[in-house]
Amino acid sequence: MKENIRTLQQKIITCTRCPRLVTWREQVAQEKVKRFVDDEYWAKPLPSFGDPQARFLIIGLAPAAHGGNRTGRMFTGDRSGDWLFRALHKAGFANQPASVHRNDGLKLNDCYITATLRCAPPQNKPTFEEIANCRPYLLSEIELLKNVRVILGLGKIGFDNALSAFSEIYGLKMIPRPKFAHGAEYRLNSNLTLLGTFHPSQQNTFTGKLTEEMFDKIFRRVRQLLSQKFDY
Repeated sequence: MKENIRTLQQKIITCTRCPRLVTWREQVAQEKVKRFVDDEYWAKPLPSFGDPQARFLIIGLAPAAHGGNRTGRMFTGDRSGDWLFRALHKAGFANQPASVHRNDGLKLNDCYITATLRCAPPQNKPTFEEIANCRPYLLSEIELLKNVRVILGLGKIGFDNALSAFSEIYGLKMIPRPKFAHGAEYRLNSNLTLLGTFHPSQQNTFTGKLTEEMFDKIFRRVRQLLSQKFDY
């Protein structure tokens, strides 16, 4: 059977390529934290989420141990997700401003969310080997998402992996190589634009490194880019 987005996600959630991550995600689900002691954790690799026909693709780092690893949906159950879905709703990409659990009715329009890594890593620090193990899933996904025109890398790892994945698939050779920065914007080819933003982690939002206005401005720029004519 020819692979599509749905069958790829089914393959992802059964993955056991990284023993350290399998052990960690299951350990977290058993030990939990006090505020989620009554929750049943997902504790599997996370499938991507969104509109398979999307022109806007978001690439993050990895699930949070008590966020996505608990809820089973990317950027759901932690403060980063609160920021992301609020911004997506403001920009018209989401039908509601919050993502609470897998069955809360949230839908994305013209937007698709994926990640560099599908399992929560200890201390939020994946190894290079673990990123490499997960990379084929990201590459397959990009090849299946035929309508993507704007890519947003969340944080440096999301940005760098977005760049390398699209470069590999489309044979792009950009000299000098695009560098990550908040608000960075690069036209990869006539059809693709890559943007960068600081990750909406508590480390960035609590310190004011990333403000709500800074974050919202990125999504307004995405809208502007999607309104422009591309060379299909």
